Amino acid sequence: MSDWLTLYESMGDYLAPSMAKDHPNLPVVKEEGCYYYGADGKTYLDFTSGIAVANTGHRHPKIVQAIKDAADQLVHGPSGVIMYESILKLSKELGQVLPGNLDCFFFGNSGTEAIEGAIKLAKYVTERPYVVSFIGCFHGRSMGSLSVTTSKSKYRKFMQPSHLSYQIPYADVKGCPEGMDPEVYCVEQLEKDFARLFKHQVTPEEVAAVIMEPVLGEGGYIVPPKTWVKKVREICDEHGILLIFDEVQTGFGRTGEWFAAQYFDVTPDIMAIAKGIASGLPLSATVASKELMKKWPLGSHGTTFGGNPIACSVALATLEVFREENLVENSKVVGQYAREQLLKLKEKYPIISDVRSVGLMIGIEISNPKTGEPDGQAVSRILDHALEEGVLFYLCGNNGEVIRMIPPLVVTKEQIDDGLQMLEKAIVRYMKEF
Repeated sequence: MSDWLTLYESMGDYLAPSMAKDHPNLPVVKEEGCYYYGADGKTYLDFTSGIAVANTGHRHPKIVQAIKDAADQLVHGPSGVIMYESILKLSKELGQVLPGNLDCFFFGNSGTEAIEGAIKLAKYVTERPYVVSFIGCFHGRSMGSLSVTTSKSKYRKFMQPSHLSYQIPYADVKGCPEGMDPEVYCVEQLEKDFARLFKHQVTPEEVAAVIMEPVLGEGGYIVPPKTWVKKVREICDEHGILLIFDEVQTGFGRTGEWFAAQYFDVTPDIMAIAKGIASGLPLSATVASKELMKKWPLGSHGTTFGGNPIACSVALATLEVFREENLVENSKVVGQYAREQLLKLKEKYPIISDVRSVGLMIGIEISNPKTGEPDGQAVSRILDHALEEGVLFYLCGNNGEVIRMIPPLVVTKEQIDDGLQMLEKAIVRYMKEF
């Protein structure tokens, strides 16, 4: 056994279980494009993008070169103590692809940092203490972002945050009564939920912000009706509440638009962005208008590593790759193709109970064909079989009942076909066991 595989076998001696034991724990030696190269000598098609990070594909040549070139100039900031070109150019370039007047940035390193910044900004400028979030949303694991995270109760076990927040249900299209328009139903339920919240738990004058994932991510890849998202914006405007979009996962072409805000035609007051921003390097941003950011003075927030000069240079290269290779459009076109092929599989295999998607953000819900109940155990077995066939998926949903399909945005229709053929084989293998 190689030294590397010996280390792999003994990783429990070095890494915390919460870091080392996620699915599927595949030992790899290299990555490139849409593929991982395993320590076992096999090649694996990657439909995870490093959890929606490698939108330009793994180790894109332009990204690798940008890392090398940037490291020849600067390795560390810190921004503010010194100032450098890449962070300023990136701010200008991002302002051209973000919706509305979102053109002023506080850079961090991770999605949860961007959420922390968004919550702090909202509370500071409104001088209001509370935040409202939606049940099922995931916003991060640091204590502020954890206070609005409810995708799984285990994330808060023994760590209940001291920051008080309030939760209301996310859009429930599947819960719509037969014969009723799902959009009308969802909007009516939203109005009732807000009315109940404001009547019994917190007055709107005390709420600094409503925070939401415009598409539910870790909680199950739920795509709400556009009218529902617009109604959230309307309610916030009515009460002077700031609207925060968590676009950590939905940003940078994942939904077939630069950002989900553009898909829904709703501009939030504050946005949190990360993941696909720098093709794998740690970078994030809390984004708002210049007018709002000017109310957040020096000392009210800070960072040592945020806006790292190498990461900012790579983010600029990422934007170039997006434009040169038309990745936003590819996400829309190939995402629609993938959806069509998955719906064909759904017709063949009743175990697939739902396919939910926007762009290349695709959720495949698996249910027990006998009971109709969502089946997380089945997902685990199917993903294991899929890995053995040669394709890597991830999972989501409150009970792990949804296969999360998020390939790099450079993926081709031919690679979609390859991956779904392997998924079909995995499903057939599981059904023989069932």
